[in-house]
Amino acid sequence: MSRRWITSSIHSLDDINRIVTAPILAPKLGARWWTAFLISGALALLMLVSVIWLFVHGIGIFGNNTTIVWGFPIANYVWWLGIGHAGTLISALLLLTRQKWRGSLNRFAETMTLFAASIAGLFPIFHLGRPYYLYWIAPYPNVQGLWPQWRSALVWDLWAVGTYITFSALFWYVGLIPDLALLRDRAKGRFARRVYGAFALGWRGSARHWEIHERLYRYMAALAIPLVVSVHSIISLDFSASLEPGWQDTIYPPYFVVGALYCGFAMVVILAATLRWACRFEAFITVNHFEVMAKVILTASIVMGISYASEWFWAWYGGDPTERHLITFLFVGPYAPLYYCQILFNVVIPQALWSGAIRRNITAVVLISIVINIGMWLERILIVWGTLSRGYLPSMWRIFLPTFCDWALLAGSLGFFMFLFMIFVRVLPALPAHELRKLWLEEQT
Repeated sequence: MSRRWITSSIHSLDDINRIVTAPILAPKLGARWWTAFLISGALALLMLVSVIWLFVHGIGIFGNNTTIVWGFPIANYVWWLGIGHAGTLISALLLLTRQKWRGSLNRFAETMTLFAASIAGLFPIFHLGRPYYLYWIAPYPNVQGLWPQWRSALVWDLWAVGTYITFSALFWYVGLIPDLALLRDRAKGRFARRVYGAFALGWRGSARHWEIHERLYRYMAALAIPLVVSVHSIISLDFSASLEPGWQDTIYPPYFVVGALYCGFAMVVILAATLRWACRFEAFITVNHFEVMAKVILTASIVMGISYASEWFWAWYGGDPTERHLITFLFVGPYAPLYYCQILFNVVIPQALWSGAIRRNITAVVLISIVINIGMWLERILIVWGTLSRGYLPSMWRIFLPTFCDWALLAGSLGFFMFLFMIFVRVLPALPAHELRKLWLEEQT
């Protein structure tokens, strides 16, 4: 018997429409939503205060020093961008491979991409010290005797991330159009009907509309996969295009792509459990969804373990004393506890997902996903700290000590991310009603 992705509590198509639109059209806001909204709003306010303090006093408020010029901002940038890249990649891959369980995840996974990638784009601006000079990295008429340095990875990032956010927004919007028409038809207020109707672009649900929509959506999904791979490969070149020890590694592009999929899928698990609890989506986000996502996470953890082992092997096999010293420093130096936690969180603990009982335990899968995201953040921070702390010149060896402002900006960005999600679930459907209706009809046959 095939696995069911919608529980038997759904008896009609109208049940699907009612549950999906309830968080938007409900007359009262639940205590769960208000609790999450206030907590995330407080953290978002912390981020705003931290940014204002940064712009007033400069990057001296961070723990950066003359050697470790990249600290929390760049590590946070890569971590958030990895989470952001996974949403569109997951949605596109599952669409092209015709995975039926995609319908319960793709909408908020794509939304995760937009929010996470946008937050990631802020951190290089925070890191500049002079954010008002951001436009220098974009090509513009040579009125100041300055042209962009096309060999700079920073310029590559600008185009890669900008293109990715633009494409992801279009991909997200195309999938949203049928549901905007649903909200237009079910909304009670005139203003809401006009707004949703305007963004629905005159959608009538005719056979011709569905044909065009399905074709365009699949074409965009086919374009999304190479775009995602290329973008995060470019992000990896921020490191591997340099001459620093530990960064000159040809494995970095696929290593970063797999890492993005890994932490992104873990974040999707966390969001799925949160929406399942807060919006009462138990009928659509089932235990089966968490089990299959756990299998993907388990596979990615094995690939990450192989990637770490390859780094150790090539440092030894290459024979470069500086490369060997860097690996030794990570294992026995002051960052060693963080490095062991990285391996424990990213490789060892996820092996518990070999157990079917754990894969079907939502709490266990969520806790493992939280641990993975912490481990992947440690990986990003240690990529920066490890190499810059032990470069070629012993006279430049330093240790990074984070400040309160480093931690405040990180915590604030997490709160801002959740704050945006709280607004999203009150304005737009977090699940694609049209895909769930189609899936429900298929499961009835």
